[in-house]
Amino acid sequence: MENYKEIIEIKVEEKEKGKRLDSFLSEFFEDATRNYIQKLIDNDNVNIDNKNKIKSGYKLKGKEVIIVKIPQDEILEVLPEDLPIDIVYQDKDMVIINKNPGVIVHPAQGFSTGTLVNAVLYHIKDLSTINGVIRPGIVHRLDKDTSGLIIIAKNDIAHVKLTDMFRDKTIEKRYVCICKGNFKNKVGRIESLIGRDPRDRKKMAVVTENGKIAITNYEVIDSVDGFSLVDVGIETGRTHQIRVHMKSLNHPILGDETYGSSSDIAKRQMLHSYYLKFSHPITGDETVILGELKDDFKNVAKRLKLDLAKIIRMNK
Repeated sequence: MENYKEIIEIKVEEKEKGKRLDSFLSEFFEDATRNYIQKLIDNDNVNIDNKNKIKSGYKLKGKEVIIVKIPQDEILEVLPEDLPIDIVYQDKDMVIINKNPGVIVHPAQGFSTGTLVNAVLYHIKDLSTINGVIRPGIVHRLDKDTSGLIIIAKNDIAHVKLTDMFRDKTIEKRYVCICKGNFKNKVGRIESLIGRDPRDRKKMAVVTENGKIAITNYEVIDSVDGFSLVDVGIETGRTHQIRVHMKSLNHPILGDETYGSSSDIAKRQMLHSYYLKFSHPITGDETVILGELKDDFKNVAKRLKLDLAKIIRMNK
């Protein structure tokens, strides 16, 4: 019997009726390429209601049960690529990059090119080796369509210390986002469990069991009719944490198709990691890094007449 990395059961909802199997799975595995999904299907790693030999173009009837068997990761050769990156800080121990939206941090299911790691391998020659060839130097990550600051370790000593700092919550991370609606409470703290949404495994959700503790603090810094500019600090780093917590307040992030809805105003979720404050992992010096907002974020805020000058830390 083949040793699989993971076996996932997906219960198809009635609303998915008529959708092609490959399209449905591409939405479920949002970081996977269409070629990877095709390979899963062609290699009989997907069955529906216990039936194998399924075609990619199979039209869902609704209420099926899909079993997806994820093979063990292939050993990838991750090659340097001359892709633009915005380096905002660099020394002999670490580099901090202001990631563009639409960029995946490291190679994963079905793709090994076009990621931040490919670009980092081209521009930076010294990287920690703790996470192997697929994630060299990667200490933490951001979602594909979330922009902002990411720390890359350049040696193993810095990597270990940075990992410990993230675990011990001694790195202050702040984000800014544009949310739908106007908040009743301008300042708040959300403390909950976050885990897989039991009704939709494509998503994370606030849950009462089988989750991990997640803590988010927020402050509304400007608002107009129907939209709010929110400064967010996180004490934990759960998958999709800010997006899930904003949804739980009924104020999903503008442009977030997974936890809200698509938008004619924003083509991706308006979420940006703009501020890091921590003690340098080697020297101990206080380090404060700011990551300028991306142009699409600025344009959406301008269109909505939200005042970005009210982001206090960014404008000191």
